[in-house]
Amino acid sequence: MNQFDDPSAVPDEPPLSGEPGPADGSGTPATPEKDRSKEPGLPDPPGPLPGAGGAPHARRPGRPGRPLGPIAAHVSSAHRAWLGPVREAYLAAALSSGLTMSRLGEALYVSKPKISELLSGKLYPRWELLFDVAVALDVSVWPLYRLWRQAALETQHKSRAWIEKSSAARGTMMATRATPPMEHSAFRDITEGGYRLYAGVFLTGCCDAVLEETYDRLWLSWDQALASHDTRRYAFTVLRSAVMARTPHIDGRPEFSEAAFDTIALQTATDVGEAAEQVAESMALFKAMSRLPDNQLDVMVLRVLHGMTDEDVSHFLGLPLPRVRSDERHAIRFLEDTLSPPSHDEEPPPPAEEGDQP
Repeated sequence: MNQFDDPSAVPDEPPLSGEPGPADGSGTPATPEKDRSKEPGLPDPPGPLPGAGGAPHARRPGRPGRPLGPIAAHVSSAHRAWLGPVREAYLAAALSSGLTMSRLGEALYVSKPKISELLSGKLYPRWELLFDVAVALDVSVWPLYRLWRQAALETQHKSRAWIEKSSAARGTMMATRATPPMEHSAFRDITEGGYRLYAGVFLTGCCDAVLEETYDRLWLSWDQALASHDTRRYAFTVLRSAVMARTPHIDGRPEFSEAAFDTIALQTATDVGEAAEQVAESMALFKAMSRLPDNQLDVMVLRVLHGMTDEDVSHFLGLPLPRVRSDERHAIRFLEDTLSPPSHDEEPPPPAEEGDQP
């Protein structure tokens, strides 16, 4: 149960295209706010609320709103990709201006339960509602739409007809800026090649979707990325979360043995026997690598599979060079112990006789 609102007050989602509508047979959802943008006499949604990306103002008198609860456990990674930045924008506005879900709902002619359900992830909203929320919170609309659409197709199993219908009332091209900041574009130019190499180790066939999600998420949170301790580290963390969300896992560790068939050693093998032996060795190596801590795994993926220098890995991961070298040493020691354990068949050395020097 939602800790803020009565679930019975939250209207159901509209049916997908082709599904039966309300009992009256009209095919029109009964929720008033669903079609509020199409009803005559209602004003257009307001611009950014005071304190949401603009100048803060004094807190409105009255009781403060309840704190924003956690994201629902069932929410997918693709859904979180756009929900996280929207929640951050709401929390920033709540901190700077005392914005509450009630005030946000009043400004958008939407019930507080609906806003609460949207911000918790329990409701996957139509685009027309999310657009109005984004404008009110001063969130970049274009990357938000791309992430919302991708999640609707990937994890919400919404039809393209549903997506287009829910987007019609609030056109996607109403964004104030349809191109990312110049610094973001420059950052993408210098990192996309390396990001693609990293993603390709774990994924086959969906690297493009992961990269688009990564750079759209960075666009939405670019100010936070620039304000972070290291923009490169911030960005790589976004990439890694997108990659791992799509990577198969066994016992909680990433499974990427298919990369064994795309190693340089295999490509340079001269005969079938050598190739088969190399595949077996590579699969054993990758299985052992999957047990490494995250940072050590990332370092070894770039060092072993892509031959990057320690300096390149440091820049790519946004980690200090001494940390990279330390992670590499610990990883190599673990892999050596795992792949070449001491043989139990070896006879122990004879005990030293009395008087022998150590």
